[in-house]
Amino acid sequence: MTIHSDHPFVPPEGDRDPLRRLRGRMPAPVTVWATGTGRSRAGLTISSVLVADGEPARVLGLVDADSSFWDEDPEAWVVNVLGAEHRFLADAFAGTAPAPGGPFTLGSWSDSDWGPVLGATAGWLGVRRADVPPRQVGWGLLVEGTIEHVEVGDADAMVHLRGRYQEVRPSRLG
Repeated sequence: MTIHSDHPFVPPEGDRDPLRRLRGRMPAPVTVWATGTGRSRAGLTISSVLVADGEPARVLGLVDADSSFWDEDPEAWVVNVLGAEHRFLADAFAGTAPAPGGPFTLGSWSDSDWGPVLGATAGWLGVRRADVPPRQVGWGLLVEGTIEHVEVGDADAMVHLRGRYQEVRPSRLG
C-alpha cells in the first residue's frame, strides 16, 4: 500500500475550477442557520452570508434548496455565528461529519422566538423571512430575511478560507 500526500478527491492542478479557487481565497463567515423547536429543528452550515445594515437591517444567504433547513419552509430562523471551537459542529450541520442523534446533540442549544440558539458563539441574529421571494442564484437559493434581534457573543469568529476553518482574533487584525 502507498500513502500519498495529495488529497484523493481534489482534481489535478490543471483541472481545477478557477472561479472556485478564487472564491476559496475570500474569507467567509461560518454560520449555522437554525429553525424550529424540539424534534422539528433543522439547521444548515452557511458561509455565503451578507449582513446589510439599514431600516430594516437584512441578512442574505445562499441556501441549499434541498436541505432539511429549507424543507421546513422557515418563516423565522437564527443565524448563529460560529467560533473556532465549533469546527466539528459546522461540519456536522454541513453533512460532512457524523452526528449520531443529529447535529443538535452537539453543543448547548436554547430556544428563542426565531429558532435554536447555540451557546458560547460570536453572536447570533433573530431573523424573519423578508417579503422578497427567494430565487435561484448559481447553485443556491438566495434567501433574504429581516433582522429583528442581535446578540453579540464573547467568542472570536471563525472563517472559511481555502477549504479550512480559521479563527479570527482581533489581536491578529492589528
